[in-house]
Amino acid sequence: MHEFSIVQSLMGLIEKYVEEYNAKRVSRIVVSVGVLSGVEPHLLKIAFDTFKENTVADSAELILEIEKLTLRCLDCGMVSQKEELNVICPCCGSFNTIIEGGQDLLLKSLELEYEDEA
Repeated sequence: MHEFSIVQSLMGLIEKYVEEYNAKRVSRIVVSVGVLSGVEPHLLKIAFDTFKENTVADSAELILEIEKLTLRCLDCGMVSQKEELNVICPCCGSFNTIIEGGQDLLLKSLELEYEDEA
């Protein structure tokens, strides 16, 4: 399950940002998962819940945003998002398309917590 290695890399990034911004911990993590990224969201969540224990993210909420497949048709020019995982233009039926979205796995945002200065 390669989601474990992905979460290990994610935890490395999280720890880097916590240190860089002198934060105490992370409370919320937003990750965009493309439908063609090769990542299973439910397995990513399980791996994250396993690895976050006793880290700066131990109480963090992981939000997964699923990115749909986005195509640009080179014949009709239409840019569209699709539920189906094929490269057929939904407007004209052409196979002459380019994938413009839905392949990436991105760390979109972190909510950091800081020590009270009171």
